Amino acid sequence: MRQKILQFIKKNILIVAGIAVGAIGGFLYWKFVGCSSGHCPITSSPVNSTLYGALMGGLLFSMGKPDKKKGKEKTETTE
Repeated sequence: MRQKILQFIKKNILIVAGIAVGAIGGFLYWKFVGCSSGHCPITSSPVNSTLYGALMGGLLFSMGKPDKKKGKEKTETTE
């Protein structure tokens, strides 16, 4: 079980890092900027802000993950 978890994390390290960075960023945004009126759906609660930051961080960092298409689409340049 532990091997599978470590293998998953190693395979998706960028996404895991993005989730962690986004969660920290979302919490810090709530802490220092936040919502004074309490009517903001995302920033009024530290849980919502942290989860939203984690989601956005994971999505942002997943864009940097290279595609592993082996031999399906080879581009050849002809001159």
